[in-house]
Amino acid sequence: MAIPEITEKLLEAKKAKGITFSDLEQIVGRDEVWIASVIYRQASADLEEAKKIVEALGLGSEEAEALMECPMKGSLDPVIPTDPLIYRFYEVMQVYGMPMKAVIHEKFGDGIMSAIDFTLDVEKEEDPKGDRVKVIMCGKFLPYKKW
Repeated sequence: MAIPEITEKLLEAKKAKGITFSDLEQIVGRDEVWIASVIYRQASADLEEAKKIVEALGLGSEEAEALMECPMKGSLDPVIPTDPLIYRFYEVMQVYGMPMKAVIHEKFGDGIMSAIDFTLDVEKEEDPKGDRVKVIMCGKFLPYKKW
């Protein structure tokens, strides 16, 4: 996966400042996953959001302008991902994709879950047997149109 130059610059500044995505959530007033998607150039910020992000990272207007550009969405190569964490999501879709589709169609009818009118939250759930990763996806149901 090729990471855009602006993303590398933002991540270096984030690391140098010791700032987390959660810290940026408090500063910007947007969800940490959305902010990460802006930094990874999968979403675009407005002027106010971009300024808050770059100011928190000690960067300037050139970087803010880059964060306001409409990105080319979809960052994974068209092959099976090799990063272990990203691969597990691929594996989840391979194993549970069809069952999820069947249950969604049973509950909602023929349609899709929007990835535009969508939120994604990542939570840490403490467990004595090992902490759990809780991923919550929430997208608007869009029925297929008949004509």
